[in-house]
Amino acid sequence: MTDHNKTELPLAGIRVIDVATVIAGPYCAGILGEFGAEVLKVEHPIGGDPLRKFGTPTARGDTLTWMSEGRNKKSVTVDLHRPEGVEIFKNLVRQSDVVCENFRPGTLEKWGIGWEALREVNPGLIMLRVTGYGQTGPYKDRPGFARVAHAVGGIAYLSGMPKGTPVTPGSTTLGDYLTGLYGCLGVLMALRHREMTGEGQYVDAALYESVFRCTDELAPAYSMFGMVRERHGPTHNDFACPYGHFPTKDGKWIAIACATDKLFERLASAMGRPELASSSLYGDQKTRLENRHDVNEIVRDWCGSLNREDILQRCFATGAPAGPLNNIADIFGDRQFHARRNLTAIDEPDLGETIIVPTTIPRLSETPGEIRHLGPKLGEHTEEVLTGLLGMDEQQIAELKRKRVV
Repeated sequence: MTDHNKTELPLAGIRVIDVATVIAGPYCAGILGEFGAEVLKVEHPIGGDPLRKFGTPTARGDTLTWMSEGRNKKSVTVDLHRPEGVEIFKNLVRQSDVVCENFRPGTLEKWGIGWEALREVNPGLIMLRVTGYGQTGPYKDRPGFARVAHAVGGIAYLSGMPKGTPVTPGSTTLGDYLTGLYGCLGVLMALRHREMTGEGQYVDAALYESVFRCTDELAPAYSMFGMVRERHGPTHNDFACPYGHFPTKDGKWIAIACATDKLFERLASAMGRPELASSSLYGDQKTRLENRHDVNEIVRDWCGSLNREDILQRCFATGAPAGPLNNIADIFGDRQFHARRNLTAIDEPDLGETIIVPTTIPRLSETPGEIRHLGPKLGEHTEEVLTGLLGMDEQQIAELKRKRVV
């Protein structure tokens, strides 16, 4: 068996400067950090990243969101509005590989640390630029938030009951996490390109584009047939039936997804009604879609007559695709999550407690990611980085602190 503790992580030796705020850009930097990159979280000396106040507060003052998403990072406070701060930032960039930022287009340019300025300092730099609408286009100067990106990108319109009010498509931060993932993918490809050519580049990641990219056939269906998909609620799908969420006798919910005739045959067997699979009304996908209201009622009545666990066991026995709609309490008790170690307990010395957070993914067989520590205190590593990386002495740092530059 490979000793993972002695195996160098795949991004060891890569240094990332995370000057972004909240989730999308920082999430990208966090993934890179989980797989070995050194991540310097550059924050304003007063308040730091707003994510520190987003979510459930802890006794330390920072929120649980920050504790989880600030994992593995070193907090370095620098005021980028000050000339001395800009100089410090450029010196850090000179010795780094990646910069992640998410200010509106032109903001870093006004501060003298935009793409053109930084590539002069470091021609091999990779720069992730996250915004609501990208670096170009008529909307580029608009503020960007995930909730708005869900709306503009098309998924909020699809979420909710037919003719009802559009609702939040799951998490309000879904678009942030998607963009962080796409941004991370872009950074890794840019690093590979640099490895081959020595050439740096920037990665332009827009929140609304990440959302829109996840809308399956919406675009081609509209372009070819003028189809506009509407809100369908929990049990309607254009391509398969039954395919939705159904309430159970014990007040819980279950997801059932019969994407093929064979899967419906397995469900019918689980229901104790195998004749449904050979019925002229329900035997194939086409007729089930034509009679989806009746099919869904049959499945809904069955689910409503049994407790969720009973339904799941019957479905598992026949191979019918079903799963529970888990809340977080369900997840903490779920055997699969425990078997896969999806929940990682990290000691937090400042709180004297253990905090449980989602573990690192994806899983690499030989070089899996790791959580070395949770989100740091504001400025916790400022002196370490200024002395160790930039060679400053105590007197220089004291003067910068006096001027409130760091």
